[in-house]
Order: sequence, then structure tokens, then C-alpha cells
Amino acid sequence: MSDVSSWDPQAVKDIIDSLRGMPGALLPILHAIQDSQGYIPKDSVPIIASALNQTSAEIHGVISFYHHFRTSKPGNHVIQLCRAEACQARGARELEKHAKSSLNLDYHGTTTDQEFTLEPVYCLGNCSNGPNIQINDEIFARVSNTKFDQLLEQKTTYIVELS
Repeated sequence: MSDVSSWDPQAVKDIIDSLRGMPGALLPILHAIQDSQGYIPKDSVPIIASALNQTSAEIHGVISFYHHFRTSKPGNHVIQLCRAEACQARGARELEKHAKSSLNLDYHGTTTDQEFTLEPVYCLGNCSNGPNIQINDEIFARVSNTKFDQLLEQKTTYIVELS
């Protein structure tokens, strides 16, 4: 089944064409596609493989090796929860349980309303202020369960009907 309706094949082809000549082009191409589309569309794998004279299996192997790469469309907000030792020592495990329970999902899952995706990350570079999370490109420090809930509330999109 094609997922072309949710991504822009021409944008992906343009990315591949602009980066394919550089040494070690695969990772920059994958990063650029994910930055552009939000994930690596399954149907883009054969296009990437053909452009780089590799097999689709080789491309899939790289995508699946790195946890950073997503193969499905993420929610409107990607929450990355730090699981590194410093954050764990400061309460990240409790925050992790709370986040999974609040969102009713596990890592790499997306809420049914497509609002949030939860991902583990192994250091956000803010160790002395843990536990840390990153929502999209913004890092939040010293995140308690209460602060996590407040952040979710701030990021949640509500439909308001005007009469």
C-alpha cells in the first residue's frame, strides 16, 4: 500500500539529487528527508536505493539501525524523553512511566489523535538539569510529572467552534 498521499515525492527526489554526489550521502539524505517530511516514507526507500546504486534492503538496514529515523508519520509534537544515566538519577524513570501512562502509549507510539509521539533519547546535553525532555526542537529541564502534564496541555491543539 502506497503512502504517497502523506509525503511529497518531488521534495524527496530534490533532496536526493542535491546530496547524492557527496561522500557518504545516505545519512545526510535520510536526515534531510526526515527533516522535510517528518519521517522516511516507505515508498521513498526504492528511490533512494536506485539513486545511490544500493538495494532497498541496504537502505532499510540503515534506517532500522538508527533509532532516530522514523518510518511512519509522527504526531504534531514529538516528545523525546532523556533516558541517559544522569536523567535517570534525577527521576527520568518515574517521568517515563508517567509519560507513557498519560499518553497511553509506549516509545515510538503516537497518540490516536495524532497530537503526540513519544521517543526515547539518550542525552539532550543538559545533564545537570534533568530529567529533561525535548518537544519538537525545544528542551525542557527539571521536568516533573506535573510539569509534563502542563507542557502537554500547552501543546495540545483544541478545536474551537465559533457560533
